[in-house]
Amino acid sequence: MRTAANLFLTAAFALLGSAAPVAADAPAEQMPRYTVDTSWPKLPLPNKWTFGEMGGMFVDANDHVWVVQRPGTLFPWEKAAALDPPTGRCCVPAPPVMEFDPQGNLVQAWGGPGKGYEWPSTEHGILVDHKGNVWVGGSSTRPGPKGEPPDGMLLKFTHDGKFLMQIGHAGASKGSLDSSQLAGVADIAIDPSSNEIFVADGYGNHRIIVFDADTGAFKRMWGAYGKPPTDDNVGPYEPSASPSSQFRNVHCVKVSRDGLVYVCDRDNDRMQVFKRDGSFVAEYIYGKETRPPGTVGHISFSPDREQSVLALADLGNFQVRFVRRATGAAIGTFGDFGNYAGQLNRMHQAAFDSKGNVFTAEAAGKRIQKWVITAGSLPK
Repeated sequence: MRTAANLFLTAAFALLGSAAPVAADAPAEQMPRYTVDTSWPKLPLPNKWTFGEMGGMFVDANDHVWVVQRPGTLFPWEKAAALDPPTGRCCVPAPPVMEFDPQGNLVQAWGGPGKGYEWPSTEHGILVDHKGNVWVGGSSTRPGPKGEPPDGMLLKFTHDGKFLMQIGHAGASKGSLDSSQLAGVADIAIDPSSNEIFVADGYGNHRIIVFDADTGAFKRMWGAYGKPPTDDNVGPYEPSASPSSQFRNVHCVKVSRDGLVYVCDRDNDRMQVFKRDGSFVAEYIYGKETRPPGTVGHISFSPDREQSVLALADLGNFQVRFVRRATGAAIGTFGDFGNYAGQLNRMHQAAFDSKGNVFTAEAAGKRIQKWVITAGSLPK
């Protein structure tokens, strides 16, 4: 099996945004060397299980890596042992929610349709909150092949998969100003100080929406630039156009320790930053020439106290982009396209652990990879 060579982080190009522009020839900061760890996760999985597309990933406080993967995306030949009759010895779709320890061992797996709740047809987004509960969203916005309704729900479970609460229901969007129904949830974040859940309700709707994490009660919502969300037809993304006044695809939401809310507007190639009340703070645009699926698909904070570096999943260019949080300046990248270990195929998420290592979860690649620091360290 081919192994990946060490990948060096390269200097990034200019950044557009509310912060001062960065010169294209600005020197790169000293960045660590990352190498893919081909022993993580531990394979093969038990029970002939295999991964579908990775719909979400989260690294918890214990450096356990949680993924929500999509069993429904497996081709017949990838789940031959589960067919009736079986057409081969391998494989069987794994349960959607999977937890791995820092060594890559599978700790538990659960999820899927059950009593008392509506499981999404396209799993998207996973969060382990400060109380240990697990949140899962769904991003389908169209009826399924058998007439299944679109995903309009957000689900909350205990750590081991006991159902606790559902916000919204399966069904079509009621519009981005409706507070009772979701439409295409992509990501979820928690603010422990207020016990509020922030939802990137962004495949069908165009907004961030906030709920009480215990009761599910609606709190507030906002669209691009902190304005009321809209559902206007803004047409396809055009790199030469001015930045859109509407979110196109709200693909992630993260809350920093100092109370800022970071939002991925993936198809607009931008990250917007807000206060927790929805007040607009800043906008940063990366790789403006990149058309959908865009350059800002997921955001993760570095583990230092100030969370000084952001890791952005650049789906359109098959790379991880590192960004200085204080200024929005891009300071390095790694990654390129491919299906071998150490390459990326439609990376969906990128996340730091407490040591500064990076995990990547791929949709088209149907895998997770761990990238370890083998020289240097993250800048502070």
